[in-house]
Amino acid sequence: MTTTGVVIVGSGLAGYTLVREFRKLDRATPVTVVTADDGQVYSKPMLSNAFAQGKDARTLVQKTADQFADEMAVSILTRHQVESIDRSAGLLHLRQSDLGTRTLPYRQLVLAVGADPRPYRITGGYEARIRTVNDLDDYGRWRDALPNHGRVLLIGAGLIGSEFANDLAAAGHRVAMVEPASWPLGRLLPEAVGAELASAVRQAGVTLHLGRTVARMSPGKAVLDDGTGVDFDCALSAIGLLARTDLAARAGLAVGRGILVDRLLRTSDPDIFALGDCAETGAGPLPFVLPLMAEARALAATLAGHDCPLVLPALPVVVKTPCLPVVVCPPPASRDGRWSLEGEGRDRKALFLDGNDRPIGFALSGARTSERQALAKGMPFVLG
Repeated sequence: MTTTGVVIVGSGLAGYTLVREFRKLDRATPVTVVTADDGQVYSKPMLSNAFAQGKDARTLVQKTADQFADEMAVSILTRHQVESIDRSAGLLHLRQSDLGTRTLPYRQLVLAVGADPRPYRITGGYEARIRTVNDLDDYGRWRDALPNHGRVLLIGAGLIGSEFANDLAAAGHRVAMVEPASWPLGRLLPEAVGAELASAVRQAGVTLHLGRTVARMSPGKAVLDDGTGVDFDCALSAIGLLARTDLAARAGLAVGRGILVDRLLRTSDPDIFALGDCAETGAGPLPFVLPLMAEARALAATLAGHDCPLVLPALPVVVKTPCLPVVVCPPPASRDGRWSLEGEGRDRKALFLDGNDRPIGFALSGARTSERQALAKGMPFVLG
């Protein structure tokens, strides 16, 4: 087999965005995408607000793998698992279902393998069939399993959990959400803004069990740590993601909370790169869409022969909760400070101030979300 130019492992938002950005700069270099699924093009962020729009898995598909491959002049190997990376030989060892193994050479390798849902372990959880939604196949199975106007136990009121809760309630499902924090998005919002979001979520029809955890489960029944019983038809866990680092670690690449990369998105091997949810930059893991897009643009230039260090300005995150619009620009995790609030009711502006009273993050709700672009310009760069 002749040497392949660029090989990208992963056909999610990171992998396919990189293909698009690279093809803007280079139409000649051979590109191969290796994916464990069917390689269909869809928007993963839409999975958490597709129920209210009445969209099933089929209608979320924007292009087939073949259509995308033709449009971008790339090869896509669907339903192929990468078993290992042979760095010394520049080879991937692949397995295609029960059809056997093959090798694929690369000159430059990009890992865009994403992240897995954080495991939720609870007594009786396996028998209760707790589900997660992390890709289009997951969404299809989840949608098929949930009856009309079904009762949903939703574990976790972080960003994705809050979006799912609003979406499922808007679609007519009866949602009970359990969260150990005292308000939704507890790691991103100050209490006053979180309390307004909690009120809005309740008004949307969601039953909130805040400051509570699940003590045990059985099929169709959960018992919380205060003894409250919650009946459900389907249970969904949304307690966060863990970067997929196993493949990289087995290949001897440096890993931490993600696959460690430098400003060029280069791993500890100069011929292997990583981006998206699986990567850990100098600013830590960045599991949001806008940083991923910036990473794809920078890495595309580097792969095309023009080294382009990643630069990340402050990139606000829009939370898809129509019951109360929310935008957050999280302050750096390493920085101490305090929240300063303006406004009342649903329309709030909160600035996170450092020890010198300089704003280094913000949270906006309601009508104040219109200020996000102006505020973002005054925030420190995530990577500069």
